[in-house]
Amino acid sequence: MYVDVVINTPLQHRFTYSVPEDFSVQVGLRVIIPFRNREITGFIVECKEEIEAVEYEIKSVKRVVDEKPLFGDKEIKLAQWIASFYLCSEGEALSAMIPSARREVEFNHLPADESYRAFADEQLSDEQRRTINSILSSANNLHYIYGVTGSGKSEVFLQVADAVIAKGKEVIYLVPEITLTHQLAQLVARRYENRVAILHSRMSSSQRFMAWKKIKAGEVDMVIGARSAVFAPFENLGLIIIDEEHENSYKAGNTPRYHARQVAQRRASITDSLLLMGSATPSLESFHMMQEGKIERHLLTKRVAGGKEPHFTVVNMLGQKHVLSKTLRSEMKKTLDSKKQVILFLNRRGFSYYFHCNSCGFEMSCPHCSVSLTFHKNKKRMICHYCGYSRPPMTSCPTCKSMDVGYGGFGTEMVQQEVSQFFPEAVVERLDTDSAQDRKSVKKILNRFKEGEIDILLGTQMVAKGLNFPLVDLVGIVLADSGLNLPDFRSQERTFSLIVQVSGRTGRFNEEGKVVVQTFNPDNLAIRMATQNNLEQFYQQELSFRKATNFPPYTRLVNFVIRGKNREKCSDAIVKLKQLVDQTVGRIKTKNALLDVLGHSSCPIEKIADSWRFHLVVRSTDISKVLYIATVVHQNFKVASGLYLEIDIDPLSML
Repeated sequence: MYVDVVINTPLQHRFTYSVPEDFSVQVGLRVIIPFRNREITGFIVECKEEIEAVEYEIKSVKRVVDEKPLFGDKEIKLAQWIASFYLCSEGEALSAMIPSARREVEFNHLPADESYRAFADEQLSDEQRRTINSILSSANNLHYIYGVTGSGKSEVFLQVADAVIAKGKEVIYLVPEITLTHQLAQLVARRYENRVAILHSRMSSSQRFMAWKKIKAGEVDMVIGARSAVFAPFENLGLIIIDEEHENSYKAGNTPRYHARQVAQRRASITDSLLLMGSATPSLESFHMMQEGKIERHLLTKRVAGGKEPHFTVVNMLGQKHVLSKTLRSEMKKTLDSKKQVILFLNRRGFSYYFHCNSCGFEMSCPHCSVSLTFHKNKKRMICHYCGYSRPPMTSCPTCKSMDVGYGGFGTEMVQQEVSQFFPEAVVERLDTDSAQDRKSVKKILNRFKEGEIDILLGTQMVAKGLNFPLVDLVGIVLADSGLNLPDFRSQERTFSLIVQVSGRTGRFNEEGKVVVQTFNPDNLAIRMATQNNLEQFYQQELSFRKATNFPPYTRLVNFVIRGKNREKCSDAIVKLKQLVDQTVGRIKTKNALLDVLGHSSCPIEKIADSWRFHLVVRSTDISKVLYIATVVHQNFKVASGLYLEIDIDPLSML
């Protein structure tokens, strides 16, 4: 007996090993194999009785890791598609899909939220009922619930899931944040009677492994999780749900750089399953597909708890002396006096985000990255948010020795300090990655806020989504501009989405919801459209800009990044890569399709963790041409020792 094995390396080949007579093997098992001068784990993808004669020695499998298969033909086919589309090896794809642990832990069923009751049919709104019936009766497999915040999208998801599970099929429910995974899981554990499992990257390998085995054995009806849960090994998959589809966290940052939405579309196509997505702010790609009729759109326009869209006030921060404007402070006082709660949002943590000298203009940046150090007052350190480098704060300029130095910009720590100064009697909590180091602390803060023990909740994106608190009457967006100046064609879309999503935390249960948006750019399109609740006009205008400039969704991109410790080597390599790409483009007949190369230059963030970064972008209206060029590069371009090539199909970030 022989087996073909794939391994978690960039090597494209399958490797053949002999199997000792006393070993029992089959496709889907992991095995320990000798590879070069070490022993590693491999995945069996094919078993053979005989092989053709070879001149080299066939090595033998050392040990079988699993008793039962962890994957089958469906998972192998999906891994092959991931490998071909995202330019990685079959082994890298399988490794991303399957938990790496070898030891099982006890499978603890999720505790149910005792306060939860499933909606009776008469409790659903007419819009919700109409949407559920339309989805279940449609011949289309791709659906999108485009609904305002608080319109009851989650209950529609679960009602459709009920119908699918009642037919004996299984459901994958994806959420963008791990904290939301646990909130949702506890909410529905009662509904599905201990047949819910969770899968996400912060679980231990052993926990994920045990959950995976339960799913594979058919002991679970629904899997809830972040991005990687899209690979749950259901044998009879009937529905994939992607909540908050617009979120960037659905795109993987490491090889394979897959997007969960694209993988979900592939799985839905293969298994003839429903794919149900939803958001108050769809990605521009999904909005465009709805316009073209590729995805069936379902509108939810009303908040189910009776709340109305919040009232917006835009404050121009030019000339303001404090982080919190007079208008925002006044609204906060009114809200607190009426015994209601406030959420403040700022997408920057730390106290201030750059150090500068007023005498010579020096600015302190990370010695390992091309970014400024952020001053964290609580830790008394200046910290790089990319590589983690830190140093003590500075009191004089290291260049000219001047004492006329200071810190510029503001983060959540400075906002918290100012809030405490203006509202000393209020209970204030900060929720960002500095203050909330683990899931328990996040849960504790959110529970206290839900119980009314916290008056003002201040945070980064953690407070922007998935929170539903009846006492919140005011949301303050401390600075709406933080993402506008990034050199990325998606910056307007992201700014718009954040404003709408954060604003949706208020007024969900009444007509008193207010949002104060502070900005230095009140006339910016994204800010103006979001604060005027003019979603359709924003999407139409942004689509017209993208069409005029030939950017997604009208084209598809591939971003090639070369990184390494030697800047000159990286620069030389990107020039050679450009030559190969130009030659390849020259051989392609484009007819009416756009196909061009967007220069070769240093990345906007040129250095991260001592690695210099250069990139080259290819775009086309034809995805097959993009993939062809990417494949040619992947197979033929060899970088020098110490350099690394990253290939990102449909990149979400160009930084």
